[in-house]
Amino acid sequence: MSKEKNSSNTSAARVQPLGDRVLLQRTEVGEEIKGGIIIPDSAKEKPQEAKVVALGTGKTDKDGKSVAFDVKVGDTVLIGKYAGTEVKVDDKDYILLREEEILAIVG
Repeated sequence: MSKEKNSSNTSAARVQPLGDRVLLQRTEVGEEIKGGIIIPDSAKEKPQEAKVVALGTGKTDKDGKSVAFDVKVGDTVLIGKYAGTEVKVDDKDYILLREEEILAIVG
């Protein structure tokens, strides 16, 4: 499988997931103001929508055949609030998780 890189995400290009893992970046949520009160980042819920930044090397079935990913780089997906492992590369936050932890493809 060829490595797919997103040219606008050079820091993510330095991270190559292994196996059936996928590297995601959460979509940014605008600042919420409720009743004139600014909600700090620490109190906001994590967005469940993320963009696929990089795919792993893939997995194989019991017969040794390569299994294709259901998602591709650039897809917007839904994930659980606490899914995956958070990683920081060049001051940018990413999530590394197995493809099976992705709940749905949006759009």
